[in-house]
Amino acid sequence: MDFRSRRIEGLLGKSLDIVTYHEIASLEGNPDAAEAEDLDWKRQLLAQGPEGKEEFAKDIVSFANHLGGVILVGMADAKGIPSAVMDSDVSDAHKRHLEGVAATSTAPPVRIQLRSVHNPASPGQGFLIIAVPKSPQAPHAVTAPPVKETGQALRYPRRSGSRTRWLSESEVATAYYGRLAAVADRERRLEEIERELLSSLPASNIPHLIVALTPEVPGDMLLSQESFARYRDHLRAWPTSLGADSEQHYRDVRIGSRRLVVVDGQEGGYVFQRGELHRDGSGAFAARIRFHERTQGISKYNSVGPGALVYWLLTGLHLLGVHSRDRAAAIGTAVIRASVVDAPHSHPRGPAQPAMSPMLPLRMEIMDPDGFSLGESERPCAYAVSQAVTFLDNLAEGGVGLVQAAALLADELVQAHGIPEVPSITGAGEIRVSGWGGGLPPEISRWAEQHNVPNSG
Repeated sequence: MDFRSRRIEGLLGKSLDIVTYHEIASLEGNPDAAEAEDLDWKRQLLAQGPEGKEEFAKDIVSFANHLGGVILVGMADAKGIPSAVMDSDVSDAHKRHLEGVAATSTAPPVRIQLRSVHNPASPGQGFLIIAVPKSPQAPHAVTAPPVKETGQALRYPRRSGSRTRWLSESEVATAYYGRLAAVADRERRLEEIERELLSSLPASNIPHLIVALTPEVPGDMLLSQESFARYRDHLRAWPTSLGADSEQHYRDVRIGSRRLVVVDGQEGGYVFQRGELHRDGSGAFAARIRFHERTQGISKYNSVGPGALVYWLLTGLHLLGVHSRDRAAAIGTAVIRASVVDAPHSHPRGPAQPAMSPMLPLRMEIMDPDGFSLGESERPCAYAVSQAVTFLDNLAEGGVGLVQAAALLADELVQAHGIPEVPSITGAGEIRVSGWGGGLPPEISRWAEQHNVPNSG
């Protein structure tokens, strides 16, 4: 679960991911476990009918708009103190119902995480943990129709101690201002980590993919002698491309200013990639994209296939997602910006143009759905950019969600070259085998099989 609370974990003796039925039940009668601004006990939670849906929406929105919190279902309370174990429905069907209510009764939809803690003596019954992380999209509103008339025109609840109160108009306005300010901060952070990465790349006049990511709720990676040794060992065993075999690992892992740096390939060669993994969970990745030098009449240009673009985009997104979620402990969603340049200096935040030749324009290869080349885009494009928001879990887990995010970004990149979409992956999270042209790379095939990514032949 993304939500972490030292106070609640201290009460339970462990994290919400692994706490057992008996450990939760042992809090019965414990005044230290009384309801608070981060904890709510419920005997049962049906969220049925207008009143039930409104109440559930109010509960989760009040946590999301404040510090985050946990609803523990299956325990009665007396004046907020857990008083009697009353096993609740913890079935998958009930959890899907609650997720649906959360999605349709709040705006923007509040993200919740649910975990069933079964009673060993009664499967299907037990405690239901509903974790609500603090939301970077606050303020959230309750959109379920009000059951009772209220003088409050605005329906923005927030947790206040062990109770819920409605925000005033000034508080809502302040919260919206905070949301907009946070968006501006993330944009500045993206630009900052892009600029730092580009300035560290070796001089080059060949095509590059640049990917930058910043989480909406930052993390904090511990950097010490011990932790660096652990990170270094892990990254040295990390494949340099998605699905690569056991011999393809980053050759160089070093520490930088509030970041880890990974490098592979030769600075003067055609194969080179660099990742900068920041302490707050942000990160940037650059890779030289395989290209072919073409001639049309008396003009020369570099041609990049969409398959090569997708290959490195998947690789970079997975590397950055795993770092942000698992190493820096960032949570929730992340903002991603991807760009393709004919050379690093063509990027708006790139270095000065090096004195190197030849400097050739970049065109994207056009391929039909069956993988046959139809030539290159009519006009060269020196800089193409795309941006998206996705859940860190999608990138870190490396399956269908990763493909969906990559497809969204890749389609926007090739559209700058006049191509509607990449032929190799789809927005539904599928691999189009025929769309890879020269054949599906064995690394991608191996990875797709391991992560149950479907293919459409």
